[in-house]
Amino acid sequence: MAERPTQRQHMVDTQIAGRGIRDPLILEAMREVPRERFVGREMQEFAYEDNPLPIGEQQTISQPYIVALMIEAARIQPGDRVLEVGAGSGYAAAVMSRIAGHVHAIERHAVLAEAARQRFDALGYSNISLAVGDGSRGLPEAAPFDAILVAAGAPKVPEALREQLAVGGRLVVPVGSQTRGQRLRRITRRGKTQYEEEDLGGVRFVPLVGAEGWGEDRRTARDKRAADGGKAPLARLIRTAAEPLPQIDDPAFADAYERFADARIVMLGECSHGTSEFYRARAMITRRLIERHGFRVLALEADWPDAAHLNRHVRDLPARGDAASAFQRFPGWMWRNREFAQLVVWLRGYNQGREPQQQAGIYGLDLYNMGASIETVLGYLDDVDPEAARIARERYGCLTPWQHDPATYGRAVLSDGYRSCEQAAVRQCRDLLGRELEYAHENGERFLDAAQSARLVASAERYYRTLYYGGAKSWNLRDTHMFETLRHLLDAHGERAKAIVWAHNSHIGDARHTDMGRIREDHNLGQLCREEFGDAVRLLGFGTHTGTVAAAHDWGGEMQLMRVRPSHRDSIERLCHDNAPARSLMDLRKEKNPALHQALHAPLLERFIGVIYRPDTELQSHYSEVALSRQFDAWTWFDQTRAVSPLPGAGQRPSTEVPDTFPFAE
Repeated sequence: MAERPTQRQHMVDTQIAGRGIRDPLILEAMREVPRERFVGREMQEFAYEDNPLPIGEQQTISQPYIVALMIEAARIQPGDRVLEVGAGSGYAAAVMSRIAGHVHAIERHAVLAEAARQRFDALGYSNISLAVGDGSRGLPEAAPFDAILVAAGAPKVPEALREQLAVGGRLVVPVGSQTRGQRLRRITRRGKTQYEEEDLGGVRFVPLVGAEGWGEDRRTARDKRAADGGKAPLARLIRTAAEPLPQIDDPAFADAYERFADARIVMLGECSHGTSEFYRARAMITRRLIERHGFRVLALEADWPDAAHLNRHVRDLPARGDAASAFQRFPGWMWRNREFAQLVVWLRGYNQGREPQQQAGIYGLDLYNMGASIETVLGYLDDVDPEAARIARERYGCLTPWQHDPATYGRAVLSDGYRSCEQAAVRQCRDLLGRELEYAHENGERFLDAAQSARLVASAERYYRTLYYGGAKSWNLRDTHMFETLRHLLDAHGERAKAIVWAHNSHIGDARHTDMGRIREDHNLGQLCREEFGDAVRLLGFGTHTGTVAAAHDWGGEMQLMRVRPSHRDSIERLCHDNAPARSLMDLRKEKNPALHQALHAPLLERFIGVIYRPDTELQSHYSEVALSRQFDAWTWFDQTRAVSPLPGAGQRPSTEVPDTFPFAE
């Protein structure tokens, strides 16, 4: 596809050069080799993301930065003879072949080796020789080598590989436990029996299986004992700390969450966007916080203009437009579901008869619906300042062609004609905010809607422009916008305002204590709120072992009811499945459960299912390594869960059994 070279260039600029790799030979090689050719068709859209990807046979293609880091560590030069152990898809060998004189590679999986050979032939990379065999023994018939790179973790440095180095040659190999990660070592041969060894830092690789690696079960008996010894105390701590919860519909369900009511912001997560128990539980907690503790802002991981329809409905404010059309954009089932509709009905009833300042409102934090936000700004200005509306229409004119398909906007701004859109959107936002005193005194709530819509347009313009190039920056822009929206909501509602946030675990769990923060350098809403508000924030994660979920296989696809695979054996979910009550709450705070808090500093896998679910590649697509007790303040557990009940128009064919009354489902 035409955009691949642009994505590849961006990958090199941000993920490789941006992290300190300076060797021009490496940078040029990675600009040349098409990474999308080294993964399956279903993974090609993710080829230039900052992640390892599955390639079959329970193996992965390494993160691009790790490939570059190892090549740099091996100090490969033109003319070198190189051995790669664990060729996998062949991507790293292909990159090295653009630098070295000849690359020998060895792979123990014949299926992967044959696929790699076909890729080399198709790309014309004729200076690569690929063998099938035990890589831990090296390739003595082709030795000595100027550089040897091992793309799998070994329990110790294989002696056979040391011996196959030329004098002055470099061996780069991950060494260490499979359960606790490895250290990347560089061994340089200085003489017949003299070697120099350096530690290059922590890494995590699949195991090197072979005579001088791990056995087929991947762990030695000693390593298994260490792993079991680490899990047994943690299992006991979970059994002790996990507090059983009543049925969700029991009014007493929310009693356990009273402990968090003293916070200014309570964030309620979910490990999927399509699980009934998460919506129902969050609704019960939300009702308690509103009824008894003065929370007045319910902020959703939802588009601002769509949520504004609901806010006007639950507060009985004058309607603008067709509220029943809210949340029609993919993924509609995320908010157009029976579980959430029941909370909307309750909130409207709660607000009736209350003064406006005592009512609770619904607000969206997200930035996707640029078109509706433009319409909100223009509609507001048409009423209060027609001349300002005329100017706003001129400024937004360059965005108008893209407001209903903004994902294509990033490509358009490559041309000079659209580079002024950013300045126009920002200028319009500043002008509107600059006249707050003049506009807001007549209708503060409507001004808040228009002002936030103007902010959204400016943020969305920047987001879609950045999204075209991929990478972490678009994620960070989005979560920064959500954080700033939440802060504006609190400011607008007064210094005593208290907010409840509904968002995915990946947005509310502190990113600093997950792979997304440690490796990809992402930040998120929960992290930003902790940094801004400190102990006035409580982050509550939600998890499940198995059941069903409403999700799609691809972005924009039809919603399906899918079976959730049982949790991975090395995950926090499996520990909870084995040791916690089927409905339970764990308070992870140090002052409440100090031993559990400390034990859960250790890294564990955690599952993240968004609106997309790909069970066939679940480990690679949906798990991340986390330190749970630093990521969250508490963890709510439902062992068995079921999918939400979508309303018509929510990603599936309309059903005559469910009336299409959202959000007026009274």
